[in-house]
Amino acid sequence: MESINVLILGSGGREHALAWKIKQSPRCGSLFIAPGNAGSKDLGIQVALSLQDFEAIGRLVLEHHISLVIVGPEEPLVKGIGDYFATDPNLSRVTMVGPGAKGARLEGSKAYAKEFMARHAIPTATYARFTLETLEEGWLHLSESRGPYVLKADGLAAGKGVVILQELMEAKATLEDMLRGQFGAASQCVVVEQFLNGTEFSVFILTDGRNYVLLPEAKDYKRVGEGDRGPNTGGMGAVSPVPLFDPTMSEKVRRRIIEPTLRGLEQDGIPYQGFLFFGLISVAGNPLVIEYNCRLGDPETEAILPRLETDLLDWFSDLAQGCLGKHPTRIVEKYAVSTVLVSGGYPGDYQQGFPVDLPQVFGEGICFHAGTAWDAKGQVITSGGRVLVVTALDEDMSLAAAKSREMANAISFQGKYYRCDIGHDLMDLNPIGNLTS
Repeated sequence: MESINVLILGSGGREHALAWKIKQSPRCGSLFIAPGNAGSKDLGIQVALSLQDFEAIGRLVLEHHISLVIVGPEEPLVKGIGDYFATDPNLSRVTMVGPGAKGARLEGSKAYAKEFMARHAIPTATYARFTLETLEEGWLHLSESRGPYVLKADGLAAGKGVVILQELMEAKATLEDMLRGQFGAASQCVVVEQFLNGTEFSVFILTDGRNYVLLPEAKDYKRVGEGDRGPNTGGMGAVSPVPLFDPTMSEKVRRRIIEPTLRGLEQDGIPYQGFLFFGLISVAGNPLVIEYNCRLGDPETEAILPRLETDLLDWFSDLAQGCLGKHPTRIVEKYAVSTVLVSGGYPGDYQQGFPVDLPQVFGEGICFHAGTAWDAKGQVITSGGRVLVVTALDEDMSLAAAKSREMANAISFQGKYYRCDIGHDLMDLNPIGNLTS
């Protein structure tokens, strides 16, 4: 069996989870992670590279005979790393897991994504888009709408560019603040969207633009506070599977959303190779698209990869050879609950550089590093807002959640905070919470 040298780009929990999963493959040769974190250090060779320095990434790939590059975060994709590799004769042979800039616009621009969905009759909330020049039209639109009011920065805002407000005057003021730079260049255009009341969940595929394989689904928790209160974050936890994603819902998602999206990309002349993330909401039993992402989610990845038995390198090899679907999806029939431990003050201002006290053994649980680094003495320290993600599995959702909380409680660092209610709303949907019942 031929080994594959692999490069994973990114430094968060998603990238640690990808490295953890790929390292298990008998096909894995040399594994490089750039730049990685304190947790992924033991899984491969970490390289201190900027994700915006495509030339340096290309040199690393050629020097170490890397044949597979997996792009974790969205920004390099939106900025065109896929196109850089595809147009370089020395790099074009490399399998890139991630689309070119045109495909990544589905995530890079909320307005573009809404226009794409409208053009291809993909169900989503109604919307309007505004810039500073059309601010007064935006105010009028809000006045003629009913709350809650959903305002989304058009560009990339690290998962924090969505604001949901109850009061009209606050919504008007926030629209102006966003357009005047609250989220920097990301909110020079703002999408005002119809509020949808339902249960959110996320579906993930790996696709060559026409064929695809379906990964386990998940639900993430964006608000910082328990009971889904407070500002949006990059994600405070995740659960997989999602009880409402039964065979009926799965078929609706495939027929109404996944397959029309792939046809739409093909009709628009947009090649797409890589992961595609569908942020969905179930309203009266019907799925609608909230957003697209052009990569795997974080922290959803930390919940879905521990449930995936399929060798990812088999899938990526199939992707390169144009035979995606040759290796089927094999899933562990257990619930995975992931709890995110964050720095005090996140998603606002927070301090970092605090020592992290990690227990040596978590039983069957898994601790993924997100915002961690090593200090000069070799101590793991905090280096970001989201510090660690702890995942536990069990056939009973409530027991998986309890195990995850127990792991979170056993870890210590200054300012540590985590939500204790990850998955509780799904237990209400399925009170037994047991996959075998």
